[in-house]
Amino acid sequence: MFFGSIGSDLAGMAKNTAHTFGVNWPLFIAQVVNFTLVAVLLYFFAYKRVLAMLEERRQRIAEGLANAEKIKAELARAEQQRQETLAQANAQATKLIEEARAAAARVQEQETQKAIATAEQIISKAREAAAADHARMLAELKREVGRLVVQTTATVTGKVLTPDDQRRLAEEAARQIAA
Repeated sequence: MFFGSIGSDLAGMAKNTAHTFGVNWPLFIAQVVNFTLVAVLLYFFAYKRVLAMLEERRQRIAEGLANAEKIKAELARAEQQRQETLAQANAQATKLIEEARAAAARVQEQETQKAIATAEQIISKAREAAAADHARMLAELKREVGRLVVQTTATVTGKVLTPDDQRRLAEEAARQIAA
């Protein structure tokens, strides 16, 4: 019996409070339903799309970083190939010089001089060829990095870059590689 009177007192107090603050229950319930409906619609039609777009951008940035890592690896591999080519050229040149010196002991002084001159020419040409190959590979790498930077920037920013923008980005990337 005691709990029954407390329950009716609470219900009366809630009714008085609602009446004091001007709560219109049918209108209040309609507003709650409308708010819930709008929140659900926004969640499904706006929020999910925004999250999907953000995820796509995150993936594009990750791909750009992966491409940069690939380029660094290719540059390291090209440098290693250049070193190997130079080492092979030096080994071959050294071998040719040694053979020329052995032949010089068997032939006259004139033939010895010809062999040494030929070997030195081969070394010079091999070094020039290695330097030219290195310069060519570095130029190709700079062009490729410039192209990838322009492509990645255009993809990440989502705008079409002007030829001046593309040239400027390619030059900045080439300067950073050179440094």
